[in-house]
Amino acid sequence: MLQNECAVGHNERVTSDLDTAALEFSRLLGPLRRAVLRASRQAADLPDLPEAQIELLRLLVAEGPLSPREAATALQVAPSTISNLVKSMRAAGLVARDTDPEDARTARLSATSTALDLLDRYDRASATALRSSLAQLPEAERDRLRAALPALRALTSAVDTR
Repeated sequence: MLQNECAVGHNERVTSDLDTAALEFSRLLGPLRRAVLRASRQAADLPDLPEAQIELLRLLVAEGPLSPREAATALQVAPSTISNLVKSMRAAGLVARDTDPEDARTARLSATSTALDLLDRYDRASATALRSSLAQLPEAERDRLRAALPALRALTSAVDTR
């Protein structure tokens, strides 16, 4: 009986530790992402692209031309969401919408050279902002963050597969 109580106590502590870590991650990730985005935009005088547009552009760059339905499936959003994004992104010169050469009824979406340039500028400005911020931290903190990168990649993968 005592062994069972110890196991339950340990499990409750582990659950509590996981709950605390999950809550802390939840509270930190959004503000960190927004802070890096703000710093990047300011540093490189970049336009204020909504996160959904950036996600679609990154998908199109990574996967090549996609149909709107394929993009919606990959981003786990409704096709109407992709349609609305594409409409505004085409107007801004960020997405090209061409006819599929194998099926004239299907459209293919791709990132334009303007979009590729913007993403490159965002990435460089983001890396610069993070490098500058990391340099302000004590070396021990930088070492802990560097050591956490594989765990953060694994966490990203675990959340993605849910």
